[in-house]
Amino acid sequence: MLLAKVVGTVVATRKDPKIEGLKFLLLRQVNPETLQEGGFVVANDAVGCGVGEYVLYASGSSARQTDVTKDRPCDAVIMAIVDSWEVGGEQRFEKHGTEHGYAEPWPPR
Repeated sequence: MLLAKVVGTVVATRKDPKIEGLKFLLLRQVNPETLQEGGFVVANDAVGCGVGEYVLYASGSSARQTDVTKDRPCDAVIMAIVDSWEVGGEQRFEKHGTEHGYAEPWPPR
């Protein structure tokens, strides 16, 4: 699995019938230590995430292992929405932190 930030949506009005109904999102790969952004990936959304969220995604044959993408021609799928991560014991990201608009840390202490 790889870490990325959802930075946009992708709309395709004409597509293969096997991918009808799938939601496409534009991801920007992220370094978990520095939050430095990398390349872009278009992925199918299997979990209902939105723009601005950090997610875990899989690519290659692993992308066809979710219920949403099974037996469908896709090369990347979002399979989790990230709540937090730490590196070397240091918190690097907290979805429910005050810097993201929440009044108190999550979970409440």
